[in-house]
Amino acid sequence: MKFIFQFCRILGVCFAGEILAVLLPFPVPASVYGLALLLLALKTGFFQLADVKETGKYLVGIMPLLFIPAAVGVMELWEEMGAILVPCILAAVPVTLLVMGVAGLVTQYVQRRIGKGGR
Repeated sequence: MKFIFQFCRILGVCFAGEILAVLLPFPVPASVYGLALLLLALKTGFFQLADVKETGKYLVGIMPLLFIPAAVGVMELWEEMGAILVPCILAAVPVTLLVMGVAGLVTQYVQRRIGKGGR
């Protein structure tokens, strides 16, 4: 029963994110709104971490299975995607390196701030 209630909380936040994506005129995906709402709910104490922890761990654990339909779709469209494969790789590699670099710099900055007692 605990898992059902935890899943319903997460599902409710996702649904609220879908509603925000429809109502707000910004080009932000509903999943991002949902994540922001869940973070806000956890930070304000509306939800405690224990209210969603076990189900969240389960969902993260099965995440690779959720990519199987997308991979099958890519395999079905392989001929069409073959024409744009090189441009996609040329775009993806530098962007991936940029994101990794920025994430590393932000992590170092946060660690230095926390190390100086800047909580």
